[in-house]
Amino acid sequence: MLAICCLSLFIVGLDVTIVNVALPAIGRDFRAPVSGLQWTIDAYLLVIASLLMLSGSTADRIGRRRVFQTGLALFTLGSLACSLAPGLGALIAFRALQAVGGSMLNPVAMAIISNTFTDPAERARAIGMWGSVFGLSLALGPVVGGALVDSVGWRGVFWVNIPVGVAALILTALFVPESRAALGRRLDPFGQILIIMLLGTVTYGIIEGPAYGWGSARIVACFAVAAAALAVFLWYEPRRTQPLVDLRFFRSLPFSGAAVTAVTGMCAFAGFLFLMTLYLQDVRGVRPLVAGLFLVPMAVVMAASAPLAGRVIARRGTRIPLLISGAGIIGGGLLLVFLTPSSPAWYVIACCLVFGVGQGWLNAPITTNAVAGMPLSQAGVAAGIASTGRQVGSSLGVAIVGSVLAANLHGPLAAGFTAATRPGWWIVTAMGVVVCALALVTTGRAGKASAARAASLAAGEQGPIPVRAG
Repeated sequence: MLAICCLSLFIVGLDVTIVNVALPAIGRDFRAPVSGLQWTIDAYLLVIASLLMLSGSTADRIGRRRVFQTGLALFTLGSLACSLAPGLGALIAFRALQAVGGSMLNPVAMAIISNTFTDPAERARAIGMWGSVFGLSLALGPVVGGALVDSVGWRGVFWVNIPVGVAALILTALFVPESRAALGRRLDPFGQILIIMLLGTVTYGIIEGPAYGWGSARIVACFAVAAAALAVFLWYEPRRTQPLVDLRFFRSLPFSGAAVTAVTGMCAFAGFLFLMTLYLQDVRGVRPLVAGLFLVPMAVVMAASAPLAGRVIARRGTRIPLLISGAGIIGGGLLLVFLTPSSPAWYVIACCLVFGVGQGWLNAPITTNAVAGMPLSQAGVAAGIASTGRQVGSSLGVAIVGSVLAANLHGPLAAGFTAATRPGWWIVTAMGVVVCALALVTTGRAGKASAARAASLAAGEQGPIPVRAG
């Protein structure tokens, strides 16, 4: 069951680095500006972030296996449609379709795992394995993607999802039993609309800000709508008997810290991938396969670090892994600040390795803290909120660093790229500082006490998940 659930993470992780490696080729084929490349990534991330919580709660309500299978089918069909896209607009639309299926995979799979592995130590090791699979997918993604772009073109990067998705669909039908919450939760369509409005307008404003001007009526209106949607959401959700997001969960410092850490950590990761892919191919002029090989050491370090993080969490809690993660992101970001077009290959690889250590120790403590003390019956919602944080962070990372690049780039991409991206690397470094600060604040004695109080939400339901969050 763990292996089948990990397959969903594998194709989602593979899709991240494969599509990033293909971005320069997509840009040349469709003559896309930087904002067009941003939307190729963010259309996927934005839809996933908007629907993850709905998918998690729906799976808890109508059946986790059913929603998981639906997600696999949509993701596979979306991948096929992306490979046939006739233009940039169609590709972005098909990426959104792919994301609808993707939103049903990871949070639902994590809910299945949480309900299967009830022992805290076993769950920590399972989550560590989950993280190592993500690292493996990232390791294979650049190489496979680079080879496909070199041989058959960028459309081939979407083909690899199809056989894996079909295999996971068949195996799920054979081996994964159906499970659902003891008490079905009602849908919250108005809350879902508010989430889509909030994330969509914020992302649009950040990406299109450099083109229209930050003070233009269009961009100001986007941020005003986002602020209004957030205010209404915070007012409306506590008044529902069964809200889309139970805001009381955020009284747990480990839980709320996990959500914010997911946003900041994945913001750094997505920004890194976006800028590094353009740097390797458009500034250094290497082929897609070679660009992929530059990223392999980072992905290998990530894959090796994740199970170690799981073991440390099982014995010592989540603080140490989070501090290691923050330190790695800080170190990688500082090294990247001094990147130039002529930097030696070993220096580029060293930047990727240090940054990979930070990312490899990140996901396991996020997931562990997210489900700490939460009711088993709402495991899908809890995992969905953590996954939403990851996707929101990824979307913002591409939007922010891409906008920084567009605002500071004057002339050809290759000429002023490194100078234009230096503020972006400082932003990545700042994200690492935030991860370290959150680790210290949320995993101490106060964090453990707040997680215990959040466990009282389980009254009348299945027992809370006994995970060591400190």
